[in-house]
Amino acid sequence: MNFRQSIFSEVNNEFISNPYPEAGDTITISIRMLKNREVDKVFFRGILNGGSELIPMNCTRKGETFVYYSCDLTLRQAQVNYHFQIHTKEEVFFYTRAGLLSYHPTEDHDFVIIADLDYPSWVPGSVFYQIFPDRFARGSREGGVQTDEYSFDGHTPIAMQWDQSPMEYREGFCLDFFNGDLSGIEDQLDYLEDLGVTALFLNPIFRGKTNHRYDCIDYFHVDEHIGGDEGLIKLTKALHKRGMKIILDVSINHTGTIHPWFQKALKDPDSREAKYYYRQPNGTFGCWMGVETLPQLNYGNEELRETIFKGPDSLVRHYLKAPFHIDGWRFDVGNHTARRDRDQFGNEVFREIRKAVKEENPEAYIIGEHWEDNIDYLLGDQWDGAMNYFASGRPLRRFAGELDRFILGWEALPQAAKPASGKEVEEQVHQHFHRIPNQLAFLQYNLLDSHDIHRFHNHDKVFNWEIYRGMIILLFLLPGTPSIYYGDEIGLNGTIQTVEGCRHPMKWEPKNWNNDFLNLYKVLAHLKKGEPALQTGGYRALYSDDETLVYARFLNEKAFLGIITRNSGIKTIKVPAGELGIISATEVFTGADYTVIDGVLNLPLGPEENLLLACEGRL
Repeated sequence: MNFRQSIFSEVNNEFISNPYPEAGDTITISIRMLKNREVDKVFFRGILNGGSELIPMNCTRKGETFVYYSCDLTLRQAQVNYHFQIHTKEEVFFYTRAGLLSYHPTEDHDFVIIADLDYPSWVPGSVFYQIFPDRFARGSREGGVQTDEYSFDGHTPIAMQWDQSPMEYREGFCLDFFNGDLSGIEDQLDYLEDLGVTALFLNPIFRGKTNHRYDCIDYFHVDEHIGGDEGLIKLTKALHKRGMKIILDVSINHTGTIHPWFQKALKDPDSREAKYYYRQPNGTFGCWMGVETLPQLNYGNEELRETIFKGPDSLVRHYLKAPFHIDGWRFDVGNHTARRDRDQFGNEVFREIRKAVKEENPEAYIIGEHWEDNIDYLLGDQWDGAMNYFASGRPLRRFAGELDRFILGWEALPQAAKPASGKEVEEQVHQHFHRIPNQLAFLQYNLLDSHDIHRFHNHDKVFNWEIYRGMIILLFLLPGTPSIYYGDEIGLNGTIQTVEGCRHPMKWEPKNWNNDFLNLYKVLAHLKKGEPALQTGGYRALYSDDETLVYARFLNEKAFLGIITRNSGIKTIKVPAGELGIISATEVFTGADYTVIDGVLNLPLGPEENLLLACEGRL
């Protein structure tokens, strides 16, 4: 093992004495490395008051495996960017989150510590479950949408039977209702708790005309068809009684055309409501992505800002307060919100939203929808996390051989393609996590499937159960919180042609469940919520090649290794487990034991054999 392989600082809470400090606090920052006599000096190199400053780090601990260097830092500014300099007798090395370099690095991948960060401490140990309310479960209450109950956009709703399949848009126009509701969700809390779920993310529940309710017509009331305000109050109380959390989905980018604001704007172009929306040169109103039923809101209007987030009774504050007490927000099309041509208010608006949300509840969780590079929103002053398609769902699908829909275009059918290599997955994941502040890494909302993309296991041209196992193992190992899209845990049926295919009603008869899926998700969910190493432990790839990736989460004496592979034959890989101090390993699902010899785990892999190893180590 050479010098470059033997040194690293962990991006985790163990190596900062207080990972969420306030301004003025003095914290201790440490770096650990395998014992190596070549090290002469170690320095903390921070950007303080605009310039670089070197602080000597002292050797504070020598264990059997590692040596630790530490220094104290008093936080006199809101944010400190830093990396480490390691001096040998002949060379100087620079350690950033991107790795060990022998030349002066840019500061893009520096470690970051933010003072006074309002941090939702419950998120890193959570397992989320995403529910599309119309399709999850019906309660015993009456009040669902009835056939022909109203007219919307020239069409009328249809009440569906639970065993039917969703209609395609040109048949049902998003007016096919299965009438799942909030009481149905409450009825299934035992099921969710047994699965290992600790938090729910509900797609929109506010008044709307379509089954997805992104066409909001009243932000300040829950749709009576799914239980109304009382239904949400009752559900939230039931969840909190069990120690579970709930976040709600909302689109503040647009309303529906039936919203009273928009109706007033149509009738009176000079009204204050007309100024809530964008008017185009031809006199029509601007809509999100050209969808005529979703007129876009204009955050150049201060009164609108007061109504949505700035005022004491604004939308984002309203549901965080009594009697609702929700635990956070997911903002639909977050990267589009408050942006239209010359108006680019997005980051400004979300800074103000964060201020409002955290004033009501510093522990509230804020995530935004953004499918691509979302660094602008993840600097500690806007979102806590993003729906992390970019560094979880997208690389995992590519590894399995599905071409990224952002390459094909949204209207194209998903295609099979040359799979990404293990090394490419490593780089795609880390290009995200190595840029955002350390504290936010553990707040990312990691997912494979959602209401906006076909369920991967329904794509029969690329789905392979063994490879899928590896994908889900890695999903649960990534820093952040994993999300289970309702029904994935039972292998819920669906189609891949349109988004309607990923919104089939949940199957509640156990005879329709795939127990291989259920066991996989249940084991991983309970492991995630019970193991600190999977919550705020360090993270790194230990090995990668054309068809394999070994990903690690770890604390001082405990580690988990996820091995995902597509190999078609038998092979043995040499995993440098000694870099983490690992001395033994046991496969979580089979109980098979593995031995580390001279710091190397010689790991035999059968065809498409994906593993999860629980490992013991020594300092």
